[in-house]
Amino acid sequence: METKNTLRPFGWRDKVAYALGDFGCNMSFSLKGTVQTFWLVFMALETGLLSVLLLLVQIWDAINDPIIGSMIDADRRSYKRGKFKTYIFIGACGLLFAGALVFIPAPNAETWIKAILFIVGYVIWDACYTTANVPYGSMLSLITENPGERAQLSTWRSIGSMFGNMIPMILLPMLIWKKEFDEAGNPIINEETGVQVETLLGERVFIAALIMGVLGFIAFMAMLKMITVRVDENSVKTNEFQKFNIFRAFGNFLKNRAAMGATIGAMAMFIGMQSASTATTIMFATYFGQASLSGLVTLIGFLPMFIFMPFIKKLVNKFGKKEAASYGAFVSMIGSFVMFIFPMVDNKLMGLIIYMLSLSAFGIGMGIYTCVSWAFMADAIDYNEWKFGTREEGTVYSLHSFFRKLAQGIGPSIVLLIMGALGYVSELGTEGQSLQTATNMCWLVAGLYCFSGVLMWVAIRYIYNLDKATVEQMTKELAERKAAEA
Repeated sequence: METKNTLRPFGWRDKVAYALGDFGCNMSFSLKGTVQTFWLVFMALETGLLSVLLLLVQIWDAINDPIIGSMIDADRRSYKRGKFKTYIFIGACGLLFAGALVFIPAPNAETWIKAILFIVGYVIWDACYTTANVPYGSMLSLITENPGERAQLSTWRSIGSMFGNMIPMILLPMLIWKKEFDEAGNPIINEETGVQVETLLGERVFIAALIMGVLGFIAFMAMLKMITVRVDENSVKTNEFQKFNIFRAFGNFLKNRAAMGATIGAMAMFIGMQSASTATTIMFATYFGQASLSGLVTLIGFLPMFIFMPFIKKLVNKFGKKEAASYGAFVSMIGSFVMFIFPMVDNKLMGLIIYMLSLSAFGIGMGIYTCVSWAFMADAIDYNEWKFGTREEGTVYSLHSFFRKLAQGIGPSIVLLIMGALGYVSELGTEGQSLQTATNMCWLVAGLYCFSGVLMWVAIRYIYNLDKATVEQMTKELAERKAAEA
């Protein structure tokens, strides 16, 4: 057993382990984009009702993050494997089955029964996910105190996240969408849009969610066995001499420019990646007639982000995390502007090519930001201690997650309402939508990515305030404080 004096040096084992942790998280989280499509297309919930239900569960989703985060911060009990690892283990066990609960296939049930199934399944799933994800994210700042090593952990977390997203992104659409043929074996064509009809196989979504739960559990267990926590979980003063106050912690978070900048940047990223996911799937099904390949096309568009992963440490060391991410966000913004061109192109193949090129530019910029985004939060936790004298790992991270999840809830809810306003009718399925509706989905997708790119650039460039020089000063002063208290 490792003791404080015999802890092994930070190395590859920690980086691979931390990547496995986010892979485990994304075996569950990556299903969120499918939730909206499942309930909109297969369960045929009306866009307005689904929007309201989604908003309700996401508000709860956002609220329970700071609750669990504050519980972790206030927990002073001794655990054999440590409190962060213990909470992760409990959440991972729940996620074995919880991810499938929101995909119970019952398309012929009454509307009120569908609504209950949605809310209950989502709440249970979310509680398990939060229990695993909040301590996992907070743990980054406890694995190492070195800024460069934290940047490496953030990069490896992004690698785990990308692989965790790639599997369902590519395979799920291929497994759950079916092209329709008539009795003679001829493709069934929507006469107005001119594309082959595709239908969603809801039962397969349920089975896929169960399989992903098992894969996620295996990844979590490997991470817990391999990772080493080097900073004493209870060594810093979270509130030694006064009762923990979530409202004061919330106030500190709002005054923490580093945390707010990183959070708004993450919210912007999710608007582009997740809020647009349902509209993107519907666009591929109704406009391009390739819903089964939508994940593969999206992945090809985002592949360029991998270009920067081998060089992210050098970029950070030379320019700083904020500086590198700012350049990346600017490229994403330019890519999002170019995306407005593809709905104006009459040739659908050429339109698809322009869409992929603009998505690639967006992905290049977002790849740089994604590689350092979690290191942003580790630095923001240090900034909280530097400015306010309290560290509050769980609370700072969980409030960051709170606002991200507000974006994940409010964004898709608004998008569903917009889809309804733009002509999408749930009862008609993907096969019965008009050409105008299909074209409107293209404009909606382009608009969402544009909003995402602009907001991400503004957040990183003008709100997040920890440039390279400030991080070096903060790290030095915190080290001097700890040395003086030793």
